[in-house]
Amino acid sequence: MLNDGEKGAVLQRDKETYAIVPHLPLGLITPAQLRKIADVAEKYQTAALKITSAARIAIVGLKESDIDHAWQDLGMHPGAAVGLCVRSIKACPGNTLCRLGQQDALAMGTEIDTRYHGLELPGKMKMGVSGCPNQCAETSVKDLGLVGKAKGWTILVGGNAASKARIGVILCEDLSNEKALATSERIITYFKENAKKGERMGRFLDRVGFETFKAAVLA
Repeated sequence: MLNDGEKGAVLQRDKETYAIVPHLPLGLITPAQLRKIADVAEKYQTAALKITSAARIAIVGLKESDIDHAWQDLGMHPGAAVGLCVRSIKACPGNTLCRLGQQDALAMGTEIDTRYHGLELPGKMKMGVSGCPNQCAETSVKDLGLVGKAKGWTILVGGNAASKARIGVILCEDLSNEKALATSERIITYFKENAKKGERMGRFLDRVGFETFKAAVLA
């Protein structure tokens, strides 16, 4: 029996079958990728296809003996669905596609996904990028969130939607793309170097103190 995450597979409730979750950055997918996912699901007679909260498509109900073959057929990388790492980067259409968008959430989200998806950390981290204050990427309940406004990016930290839900707090505002990326880098580095194992961003902020954290990452 595989451990959760080994070969990109997650053991299901029946304790016999697995789900695999191809990585679809920001939930963007091509027709060819959709066809491959559907073909694999049919070929291995899986139980279901599930669109996840991270905007990916989980192929549910694979036999352990079929996992390697399914990944070969897909030709896609696994999404970071388990483990202490950057799990997912969720982004709205931003000003690329949405009439309400004030910043380019897709370009920012793509850059963040390229840099950090799957990065190992002391605790899991979820990230969101919203192109306007409506926050369709649920930015306020992410460990690290970016919100696009007319004057630039606002960065929030410490949110999550877990059993003890909390809203992220504003760290800084009116950042250019370059400054938002540089600040995100400092946030993630500081968390990586100072957080305890299993600690989420919110509890980390409670322990070290928000003002201490702010001074460290905005210095």
